[in-house]
Amino acid sequence: MARVRTMSSILAIDTSTDRTSVAIVKDDIVLIELHHDDPLAHGEVLPKLVQQALATHNEIDLVAIGMGPGPFTGLRVGVAFGQSFALGRGIEWVGVSSLDAIAVDVGQSDFIVTIDARRRELFWARYFEGKRVSEPAVTVHQVVEEMGVEIFRASPRATAIAELATVQNLREPSYIRRPDAYPLPAGVAFRTANAMDAVAMYAMEKEIYAGEEPWSLAQFKEEIGAKDRYYLVAESSGAVVAYAGVMVAGDVTDILTMTVAPSFRRKGIAREFLKRLIDWSRNKKVQAVMLEVRFDNVEAIPLYNDQGFRKISERPDYYGPGKTAIVMRKELRS
Repeated sequence: MARVRTMSSILAIDTSTDRTSVAIVKDDIVLIELHHDDPLAHGEVLPKLVQQALATHNEIDLVAIGMGPGPFTGLRVGVAFGQSFALGRGIEWVGVSSLDAIAVDVGQSDFIVTIDARRRELFWARYFEGKRVSEPAVTVHQVVEEMGVEIFRASPRATAIAELATVQNLREPSYIRRPDAYPLPAGVAFRTANAMDAVAMYAMEKEIYAGEEPWSLAQFKEEIGAKDRYYLVAESSGAVVAYAGVMVAGDVTDILTMTVAPSFRRKGIAREFLKRLIDWSRNKKVQAVMLEVRFDNVEAIPLYNDQGFRKISERPDYYGPGKTAIVMRKELRS
């Protein structure tokens, strides 16, 4: 029998893909592992697989549930069933990332794990040395394939869900599908930059880009006052916590910088900056918006993809030796 690192008796469930998976693991021993492949049969098949598994071992101490990401209908079957089972038994349940469970089986050092999101899209995350280095995201197949990293496609093993139950405890399923609108970041105000902001922007620049040729104070002053430029800042409690800028370059605009203080990242500031820079560009009647991003910036690239930017070329050593820039472009239509 296979062995996994776990504790007590765990019932593991995953319905994040076309496969319905169930396993019972007791004291590091896999007692039974079952699955059924049918994207439309999760609700019908899951109770039967669990019943079959319980026939081999009925004493369960913990329920481990694959929380996705995954298509809404299939994923919610597993989540609802697992939570109800735990409630009925009076035991605890834990949620586990289905992508992380797939990654358990991958031996490469740098790779991407994907789950079919339907609509010609993929749920995905990137891993390095066994650790996830990007938040789960959804995008079209082509974008993931263009990242130049080995892609691993599979369904999570229920035994891997059980293994991760000792180190994860997600409480909400990960549906990820992007909403039509995003709220403004709480407690953050956006406005056009002025000359008085140059000092604060320069201070952030020195700290964040130390060793990477940060812009000088004189450059910031020149940029803010230049024609055909548009600079924004984001403030929290009166302090500048982020800045961004774009310029007109012929029949396109070029996003020059978009910088957010580390403690304010993943709050939607960059997304709001991008929206405003794109809107400004539309008003300039240009054909497209362009930008450069480091090839390994796993936080920014999914955001740009989500907003319609597509890779058009690369610039080797753009950010220094071995640090390639990906050139991206978004077409604008009136």
